[in-house]
Amino acid sequence: MRTEAGQRSVGRTAALLLACLATAATTLTVAPPARAADPAGQLFTIGDPRITESSGLAASRSHPGVYWTHNDSDDGPYVYAVDSQGRTVATVTLRGVEPRDVEAISLGPDGRLYLGDIGDNLGGKWPEVWIYAFAEPAELRDQTVDAVRYRVRYEDGPRDAEALMVHPVTGRAYIASKKQGGGGLYQGPEKLSASGINTFRRVADVPWITDGAFSPDGTRLVLRGYLGATLYRWQGDAPVKPAPLSAPWQGQGESVTFSADGRAVLYGAEGKNSPVWREPLDNDQLPDTVPPSTTPAPAPAPGAGSAAPSPSAGGDAAAPASDGPSSGGVGLLVLLAAGAAVFGLLRKRRSG
Repeated sequence: MRTEAGQRSVGRTAALLLACLATAATTLTVAPPARAADPAGQLFTIGDPRITESSGLAASRSHPGVYWTHNDSDDGPYVYAVDSQGRTVATVTLRGVEPRDVEAISLGPDGRLYLGDIGDNLGGKWPEVWIYAFAEPAELRDQTVDAVRYRVRYEDGPRDAEALMVHPVTGRAYIASKKQGGGGLYQGPEKLSASGINTFRRVADVPWITDGAFSPDGTRLVLRGYLGATLYRWQGDAPVKPAPLSAPWQGQGESVTFSADGRAVLYGAEGKNSPVWREPLDNDQLPDTVPPSTTPAPAPAPGAGSAAPSPSAGGDAAAPASDGPSSGGVGLLVLLAAGAAVFGLLRKRRSG
């Protein structure tokens, strides 16, 4: 994300570092459940030179193996369809839209893609933010489409946010705010209105996160941050029973989605030639309607997963035999990850 001109103070930098350390300590001290034979690995790399700040990810339901993504600020009203080889197969332009800071994308049960123009680099100063909705194209080709704009305000005042999740069964929209010490999960009205203000109310506390996604059946919610991820059961319109989830270290990791079959979580990152990483789910992690796999899923295709394994919150993301980090390596990993995350944030903000 980009910020207004000016430098952060030393105190602000120290606060960011402490927040990262706290998040890392929470994530890394509890190892997630052991993974099954279904391996983790890099699924593909986004090769489009236009996509340098992929901040959201959504698996298509109409086009198997296709994922929708977008840049955040300063790109324009564009959404890109990327296939499982990392190739852009369609560019969708939203007619008449002038986005400010697009941070998330989600697919609703009505077949529409919801684009969250919800970033607020001023630390929560915009009086309102916006959600744009448009039908997922039936044909993958470059095209310009009309979008509905929904005006959004929070009941407790403006705030920064990077995660928009539309429930795949109820169609209700949720936004998770981003804050150093932890943010909030905000619930939108039962149905968004295009004619007035849509007030989102806080319903739960959440960690400092950069994106989130519901499972295809709506029974699981994943929230990710720079240093890890958390998986929740979704019961009664609320997240319950949080548990740490393996997530690769991606530096500027800002996107997440479930695979179309609900058996894995996909993680994306900002940057040129950014990787999309696949982490399989098993046992209690699986959505309620997804039965445990009786046979291992195939490994990522040669080339797509040829990158060196990345350390994750649960250990080596490409080595299912490793259930978590060793006690001797946790301290160093935490410090390196926190320092790198703060450096990435400051470098990104100075570039704005």
